[in-house]
Amino acid sequence: MKVLVVDDDPRLRNLVTIALERAGHSVLTAANGRQALPHALRETPDLIVLDIGLPEMNGLKVCRRIRARS
Repeated sequence: MKVLVVDDDPRLRNLVTIALERAGHSVLTAANGRQALPHALRETPDLIVLDIGLPEMNGLKVCRRIRARS
């Protein structure tokens, strides 16, 4: 399974990435919504772990944009 992890906290993003990779998943990461959008649209992950409290573009806006373009 391909998973996109989006979180502005690098420690949390790394922890989630390590856990998912150990479980056998392929993981893409992004530190903010602007980085996440191209990954989500180009790579079409099976699952997105998305922080709602992102700076600049919050997780809800990111989710809406991804859904609008899918």
